[in-house]
Amino acid sequence: MNEENKSIHDFDFKLICEYFSSLERQGPGSPEVTIKALSFIDNLTNESQIADIGCGTGSQTMAMASCTSGYITGIDLFPGFIELFNLNVHKLNLQDRVKGIVGSMENLPFQNEELDLIWSEGAIYNIGFERGINEWHKFLKTGGFIGVSEASWFTEERPDEIDAFWNDAYPEIDTISNKVAQMQKAGYIPIATFVLPESCWTDNFYTPQVSAQKNFLKKYAGNKTAEEFIENEIHEAELYYKYKEFYGYVFYIGKKIKFND
Repeated sequence: MNEENKSIHDFDFKLICEYFSSLERQGPGSPEVTIKALSFIDNLTNESQIADIGCGTGSQTMAMASCTSGYITGIDLFPGFIELFNLNVHKLNLQDRVKGIVGSMENLPFQNEELDLIWSEGAIYNIGFERGINEWHKFLKTGGFIGVSEASWFTEERPDEIDAFWNDAYPEIDTISNKVAQMQKAGYIPIATFVLPESCWTDNFYTPQVSAQKNFLKKYAGNKTAEEFIENEIHEAELYYKYKEFYGYVFYIGKKIKFND
């Protein structure tokens, strides 16, 4: 990273959320990946309670709802995301079993052992993978599942430029084997892991941002902070295309076992 590129942490939260509200997806993924990950979950019924934590505007939540029949609660800290989430729920006529609420993943509104499935695509980094899977463990019923996608290294070593970028953006980024070990230590049986296809980044996340960035810069013409934020997003995409063989998102699916009870 050169000195002109800021960290994502340097930008205003509201500005970031406004930008990502204009996108169908707030992170890499696809409906096909969501459904694939769900295929490893075998305990869901029409009475199941599911939480999608850090749900954004709900692209992946709506995919979940299409192939599950239980009740889904989407939770996100940003009210603008939840407003769009609930609009999407009503468009798909899912309001009888899907709802979005404003809330923090650090203070979830669930009872112990209330949930059959905890889901979080590309969002657990906000609390940290290890902290998240440990703190959320209590909300799952024994035999319940957790499914999260998480930025991960594919190799033990990588070029300094991408190593520095990600260790600034998300210091908890780690190898797949270390993430699986963390999941086991937290009281889950690792059920499955798989790498998200490149198209989840290129076609579904970075390509749609090209027009969104033009619109954003037009709206905030002359605003240095907005311009620097877009430069940061462009830089992130350039790094992915340059170094995609070294990192990506990985889905981790675990099953809760009886642990320290």
